[in-house]
Amino acid sequence: MRILLWLLTLFASAIGLAMLARFNPGNVVLFYPPYRLDLSLNFFLFALVAFFVILYVIIRAVRMTQKLPGRVIAYRRHKRENESNKALRDALKAFFEGRFGHAEKAATQAAELPDNAGISALIGARAAHRMRQIERRDVWLASTEVDPTLKAARLMTSLELLVDDHQFKQALETVEELNANGTRHIQALQWALKANQQAKNWPEVLRLVQTLDKRNALHPALSNRLRELAYDALLSDRSHDAESIRLLWSGIPNADRLKPYISMRAAHAFSSRGLHDEARTLLERALAADWDIRLLRAYRESTAEAGSAALLAQIEHCEAWLNKHPTDAELALTLGMFCLRQKLWGKAQRYLEQALSDAIEPRTVRESHLSLAQMHEALDQDEKAAAHYKQCAVATAIR
Repeated sequence: MRILLWLLTLFASAIGLAMLARFNPGNVVLFYPPYRLDLSLNFFLFALVAFFVILYVIIRAVRMTQKLPGRVIAYRRHKRENESNKALRDALKAFFEGRFGHAEKAATQAAELPDNAGISALIGARAAHRMRQIERRDVWLASTEVDPTLKAARLMTSLELLVDDHQFKQALETVEELNANGTRHIQALQWALKANQQAKNWPEVLRLVQTLDKRNALHPALSNRLRELAYDALLSDRSHDAESIRLLWSGIPNADRLKPYISMRAAHAFSSRGLHDEARTLLERALAADWDIRLLRAYRESTAEAGSAALLAQIEHCEAWLNKHPTDAELALTLGMFCLRQKLWGKAQRYLEQALSDAIEPRTVRESHLSLAQMHEALDQDEKAAAHYKQCAVATAIR
């Protein structure tokens, strides 16, 4: 419809011009002595329009010729940008597909464009690392140092790859550089945590775990396990004496002190340095907060000397606990062993036989038979002792 309207307008204009030219009797005289040129007005107007059209075409052609080199350069640059961007997309796609060789090759092509060189180098470094090409990885990373805008990305990439390669010394140096650069986001803290864990820098591991817990960045199970590993390593350090182990324990938060695994390791550390009373006290507090079989076994191993007030107190504690946990085989075994040490033969036999009847785990059965055998042996009841020793051997074989 629009074309039809344009055609009608064009024909109407042509007809109008033809009619105007037909009834236009005007003349134009160009006089330059001694020459004179007579032209009709119609021809003069046509010549004038033609002259301006030709002049416009010539000027336009000259300007286009002048701009041609720039257009060629722009075309080539645009083509190079398209090729580099396509190569960068191919590099990312290949990296996520696990085709690391192709990813590095595409990254090399993408790096030909300066704007894509930094990102391409980071992709190439990760691809080379996955192929265990450490030298090429380091070359890629070194090429990004000239771009200050990529400093944080380079450091984060370096930290991740160094931790993955278990190069914790270089990783910790990178962590320090990141901290100096002001990069303290969650991902940086998580990689710093792994680097310090590899370096066995347990105080820093604890600090980072607490920081990440405040940001809900760690799964509770992982957080608990990392705390257990850190406290286990710190409490197991043989360089501690009695005073330093007390100081270390006082610096542990109350919530962590009551956790079964940490309390158990602390009790062992205190006992190994002769602090048996303190070991029993912390175990009793932990058992009051969380009834756990590991704590009971640690409490059993921290038996006081026979005839001492501490052993009698242990027996009283166990009897009170037995009222709350009447079918707990481990508790009955613990109480029986305490009574056996105190030479309360009747109580010892009753509790040990109760532990034997309620026991499920082979270890509990074995220890119950062994304690009963020792009790009968102390009472010169050799046949009964031999029978329990035999049952203890059978329980050991079953394990």
